[in-house]
Amino acid sequence: MAPRAVSIIAALSVIGLVIGPVTAVVLRAEAFSGFRPADWQAFRFTLVQATLSALLSVAFAVPLARALARRDFIGRGLLVALLGAPFILPVIVAVLGLLAVFGQTGVLNRALSPLGVPELQIYGLQGVLVAHVFFNLPLATRLILQGWLGIPAEQFRLAATLGMGRRAMWRCIEWPMLRRLVPGAFAVIFVICLSSFAVALTLGGGPRATTLELAIYQSMRFDFDLARAGVLGVVQIGLALSAGLIALRVTSVPVAAKGLDRHAPRWDTAGRMMVLVDAAWIVLAALFLLTPLAMVVLNGVAGLSDLGTSVWQSAGHSILVALGSTALCLLWALPLATRWGEWLGLSGIALSPLVLGIGLFLIVRPFANPFDLALYVTATVNAFVSLPFVLRILRPEAETIRAEYGRLRGALGLSGWAWLWWVFLPRLKRPLGFGAGLTAALSMGDLGVIALFADPDRATLPLKVYQLMGAYRMDQAAGAALLLLLLSLGMFWLFDRGGRVGPAA
Repeated sequence: MAPRAVSIIAALSVIGLVIGPVTAVVLRAEAFSGFRPADWQAFRFTLVQATLSALLSVAFAVPLARALARRDFIGRGLLVALLGAPFILPVIVAVLGLLAVFGQTGVLNRALSPLGVPELQIYGLQGVLVAHVFFNLPLATRLILQGWLGIPAEQFRLAATLGMGRRAMWRCIEWPMLRRLVPGAFAVIFVICLSSFAVALTLGGGPRATTLELAIYQSMRFDFDLARAGVLGVVQIGLALSAGLIALRVTSVPVAAKGLDRHAPRWDTAGRMMVLVDAAWIVLAALFLLTPLAMVVLNGVAGLSDLGTSVWQSAGHSILVALGSTALCLLWALPLATRWGEWLGLSGIALSPLVLGIGLFLIVRPFANPFDLALYVTATVNAFVSLPFVLRILRPEAETIRAEYGRLRGALGLSGWAWLWWVFLPRLKRPLGFGAGLTAALSMGDLGVIALFADPDRATLPLKVYQLMGAYRMDQAAGAALLLLLLSLGMFWLFDRGGRVGPAA
């Protein structure tokens, strides 16, 4: 089968996965009377929190990625890997860690109380913003860091030879890269925050802090109003796709200058003040991102020894779901790593996973018991939701490879599969490993469709944590949460280790 045919099949399958479930939900719905005041409030709050969350995440990621790109220190590779942990951390586990630090009885309030500082409030808009920056700052940092590492060392060497200062290097070398990558990173984080569910449910603080995703869940879970849920889902899809299309419109992917993959020192980073500024960004980011993880570990160590057989069985289900999601997502992403493919993939974060899951179950119910297919549907939904992230990671490098080696392919007469095996995949190894690790970890910690449809015999580990918490077996829940964290990080590291490179790469 020709590669072009594979791309067409991948595109049609993604389109079918979007149209089919949405159509199934709409056909089951009755007439919708119109937006309620609460729906307009959810609409406004969704836009405000998504915009602010994306702006803060990208604004903090730029200096952090720059510091990591131009500083080499002991433990740098481990720190870069750990900075990715918040994004791949199961949401409810991360929220518990944030509450342990920023909550009413958290570490920070206990430390500030003797000083007479007013108590920090984690609930409401400020809590949603803190949680979203916690989750998305690592993703923005990794995306921008790859851009900095992709600048050939010869450009910095030439700039130093010409006597260019820091401002000139920023204007001529670094700013063009950021202008290409930042709009895409902003759009991805914006649409992630548009689909905020667990964060808004846990930290929103009431009806005034309800997102569209949470309103969709309430419509289906409590009211079973499929018409209202469908309309809210369509509004959410329209918002996310509009943002993504605008970002893709203003984002260009110029051909990167060729280099010899050599390391050159950064002459523009000398000076004590520059070192202190970079160190401050790295230390502050590490404290903000890693302290909640440390609290999760401290609270969960004691419960590890008290895990039952059902917890380990659920862990096995999660591993199988994660591996299946990763394989399916890469099968979609490789042929779709183009501009039009990324447009198509944006539907993965525009479409509510709850709407997608319910639509799939409505489709399969006439032919099979939906509960028997809960794990398969969960793996499919997780792969689909991860697809836009993987395409955002793969596409810039993939287009650069096509532009740089296209003539070589024609000169050597390489067939489509020979080109894929000998040129395309080896050069794509670093972003491919990052994308696979991200997909596996996100799938490991997902608690969405599986919570609505799985029975106890098919529970994944995140669902098992919820069940233990609901049964007030908090020690076991903490231990299972720590196990989930270790498995998520382990899956990410296993796939991503080829992509964790230092400045010398």
